[in-house]
Formats: sequence, C-alpha cells, structure tokens
Amino acid sequence: MDAFKKHGHQSETIWLAATKIEIENDQFDTARSLFLKARTKAPSPSVWMKSAKFEWCLGNLNEAKEILEEGISRYDDYPRLYLMLGQIHEQNGDYAAARSAYTSGIRKLPGVIPLWIGLARLEESQGQIVKARCDLEKARLRNPKNEDLWLESVRFEQRVGSPELAAERMTRALQECEGSGKLWAEAIWMEGPHGRRAKSIDALKRCEHNPHVLVAAARLFWSERKMKKAREWFVRAVNLDPDNGDSFAHYYAFEAIHGKPEDRRKVVDKCVASDPHHGDLWQSIAKNVSNWRAKTEDVLLLAAAKISVPT
Repeated sequence: MDAFKKHGHQSETIWLAATKIEIENDQFDTARSLFLKARTKAPSPSVWMKSAKFEWCLGNLNEAKEILEEGISRYDDYPRLYLMLGQIHEQNGDYAAARSAYTSGIRKLPGVIPLWIGLARLEESQGQIVKARCDLEKARLRNPKNEDLWLESVRFEQRVGSPELAAERMTRALQECEGSGKLWAEAIWMEGPHGRRAKSIDALKRCEHNPHVLVAAARLFWSERKMKKAREWFVRAVNLDPDNGDSFAHYYAFEAIHGKPEDRRKVVDKCVASDPHHGDLWQSIAKNVSNWRAKTEDVLLLAAAKISVPT
C-alpha cells in the first residue's frame, strides 16, 4: 500500500495489480472504480484493454464497447482494442459492426495477423466462403512467409470441405515457410496413415527442435500404440518449450488414457510451474471470457478435453 501511495498515480503495473486483488476477492465495484482511476491517472493501452475485458467478463457488453471505442480514439495503433471490439460485436450478433472493427484495425495495422484471421472467420461464420478466402489471400499478400496465415488458410479449406485446395495451400506454405514447425506438424496429419511416417522424418530433418513437430511425432507413436516412445516425445516437447500450453494439453490427454494418477499429476504440476501462455488451443481457452477466472490447471484440463485420440 505504501508503494501504491508513492507511485500509484503513475504506475500502470501497480494499478493493474490492485484491480487484480479486488477481482480475486469478488470486489467488482471496487475494481471498477480502480480501473476508472487508472484510466485517468496512469492511462495506457493496456489499462484501457484490461478495463474493457473486465466489463466483458462480467457481461457488461455496452460498457466494454464504450471503453474500447474511447481506447481506440486514444491509442489507434493498439491491435487488441480492435480485436476485442470485433469479438464483442460478434457475440452481440452485430456482424456488420464486427466487420467494421476488424477492417478498421487492418487498415491501421495490416501486419497484425489476428485481425485478418478474425475477419476471415467472421465471413466464414456467415457463410461468405469466397469472401473469407479472398481475405486470407489478401492477408498473405500483405504478410508473406507468415506461418499462422498459411496454417489458417490450410485449415479453412479443410473446414469448408476443399481437401484438394487444403493440400495445394500446404504445398505452397511449406515452400514459403520451409522451417515452420507448425506447418510441418499439420502436414504430418494431413497424410494418410501410410504416409505419416515419411512426412514426420522430413519434418524432423527440417525442424528437429520444434515443439509442434515433437508433439506431432509423439501423437504418431501414440496412434501406433508405441506408448513408451510417445511419452518420451511428449516429455521432450514440454521440456523444449515449457511456455507452449498446447504441448502440455496433448501430453495430459495422453496420460489421461494411458497413464497412472501420478503420471497425470506430474504433467499438471509441471504445467502449473511453467505457467504457459502460448499455443493456439491454449490461448483460445485461456482468453475465452467464459474462462476468465480459470487457473492454469483448469485451462490444462479444458484444453486436454478437446484433444482427440490419434488414429
């Protein structure tokens, strides 16, 4: 509290720490008051974003939108404000406003990939398949050699039932991003059962020290019922990059079926100690407003529950 009195009028970190304590103690009115003061006394893009996220999590969508709109007027180069505004409009069913939020962000920040992906997924959700495909093509032209855009493009074609286009996109993706572990991991599982082993060997030659490839290899051993080898490769993946929550989720999903209670506990404890913040699946759960009070262990179990047994 002394530090708050001394530095609180300037320090974003201290204001946000104070709001976190109040939220953890269910003192939402006090937290709201602190957020308001923080936006006045220690304004920053992060303070505005977290203020809006707080209201969004409580279901106060109009208040969240107002904070985001004012935040954008002050910090128009902060991408997460546009992204959150688009997501809230989508939740409200106001798809035109969501489209406007994403496109405004893209005009200002064409190099921010989540904005392009948000726009394309919005169009896809509305059945605008050609428009979504066009958005992804534009995004790739503006941002060449981006593994996340290529991966989204591949998965988009798979989702809309175009396996030939998905395969064509993957071929081009690996030409542009030949060292991308994310893409090689996806490529392994796009093969039929008899082609996966050869593809995994290619992937390991290109990306031997990549957690995505290590997890894909572990899942390949899992599908072949080579449990000891699968476990060894999952361990390698989480040790190589303990900040990747997806690796932990796959590892836990494996142990949930084939491990003992102490094996599962070991994965949970290592994950909690590592406190991962990355991974596409991990972030989709951790950042979902319905999980806003979830702890690391909760996110791990929710993520693992979404992982299917490889066949």
